[in-house]
Amino acid sequence: MSLRIYNTLSRALEPLLPLEPGHVRMYVCGMTVYDLCHLGHARSMVAFDVVQRWLKASGLRVTYVRNVTDIDDKIIKRALENKETIRALTDRMVDALHQDADALGVERPTFEPRATEYVPQMLQLIGKLAQKGLAYQSPNGDVNYAVRKFPGYGKLSGKSLDELRSGERVAVLDGKDDPLDFVLWKTAKPSEPVDAQWDSVYGKGRPGWHIECSAMCGQMLGDTFDIHGGGADLQFPHHENEIAQSEGATGKPLASIWMHNGFVTRDNEKMSKSLGNFFTIRDILARYDAETTRFFIIRAHYRSALNHSDAHLDDARNSLKRLYTALDLVTPVVTGIDWAQPFAARFKAAMDEDFGTPEAVAVLFELATEVNKTQSTELAGLLKALGGCLGLLQADPKVFLQAGATLDEAAISALIAQRAAAKAGKDFAQADRIRQELLAQGIVLKDSPAGTTWEVGQ
Repeated sequence: MSLRIYNTLSRALEPLLPLEPGHVRMYVCGMTVYDLCHLGHARSMVAFDVVQRWLKASGLRVTYVRNVTDIDDKIIKRALENKETIRALTDRMVDALHQDADALGVERPTFEPRATEYVPQMLQLIGKLAQKGLAYQSPNGDVNYAVRKFPGYGKLSGKSLDELRSGERVAVLDGKDDPLDFVLWKTAKPSEPVDAQWDSVYGKGRPGWHIECSAMCGQMLGDTFDIHGGGADLQFPHHENEIAQSEGATGKPLASIWMHNGFVTRDNEKMSKSLGNFFTIRDILARYDAETTRFFIIRAHYRSALNHSDAHLDDARNSLKRLYTALDLVTPVVTGIDWAQPFAARFKAAMDEDFGTPEAVAVLFELATEVNKTQSTELAGLLKALGGCLGLLQADPKVFLQAGATLDEAAISALIAQRAAAKAGKDFAQADRIRQELLAQGIVLKDSPAGTTWEVGQ
């Protein structure tokens, strides 16, 4: 393998050497489903979607696990506020997550485990930690992890225990032996609903956040796997605590490579609800089409900060139009990619160097310029094929370009008619492709016995 990835753990670029030749196993921390996904979630989903796509384009088999956290304090609080069950809330939010991810062209992970389905495995892991003296039960009933008994704690964040203590953001509960210790099992509170409680040898309760991921990735990918990913905000304490739990229990490295995507800012200011500059994916898709949003995310390197502004999204839209204009002028002839071809070789070199999407996108623009000059159908096909490696440039160029300023009802109606014909001919793959193409432009189809209608937005 020529692919090199920046490993947060070693703070260096390292070659990807799959533990099982030809097969990459990857775990990425997913969403806590108490509300709609925001731009930070979109950044992570798209970043690791590009990773998955490039690994596959490189000829590797990929087992990609992205979990769903469907039990935690925020979920319980929101369900009580809404006067609904936890399952009703989380099912609704998972559906919304899938709709947003589909709109952004994010391929589904191989597996998407929900935390509530793996509580027995979490309790089993807690039991192992207790046997090794790394977990203890406090007088209040909570079970905590004894951080100072794990020699490697702090190796991911690169800080000493004292530095980590000053930066700890997890609430310190009564009964802990040390303020750095974190909860593995939370005892049930009288105010919590019944569906937030499980039976255990420690009494009724529910798992802590960190133990959820350790149990799920271990169960689905083994004691050690190739890549563990997530947002930079998860590096500490979540991923540090995952390492302590998993490696404390097994004595083996949890992951060979740790990947973290960068933060999202708004007009160079940290994005947060308190500052009022917080945007859901749906807020953005109400104003910008999904492929422009995806392109905006992809053209920045996944490890860099991503500054969200209307000006940057407008620029992304205009830049993407340049690529689609080249495809609109010449009918692409798409064949398999010859990686020895000069444009393809430069694209591959960029992606093989820590998924260098800015350089890869630059190659797409060079290729578009050449297509405009030569009117080569083969180069147009290569442009589309390379764009496909990033989940871009797969829509009908005319539809994309027409939707740039005002939505063309005639074009939408024509595509709906094509979809109806495809369904009548039992070509359901084509029908679904047309639906996804319209969804990428912000057009939502609604089927009913009376026919298909459409509306703008989600």
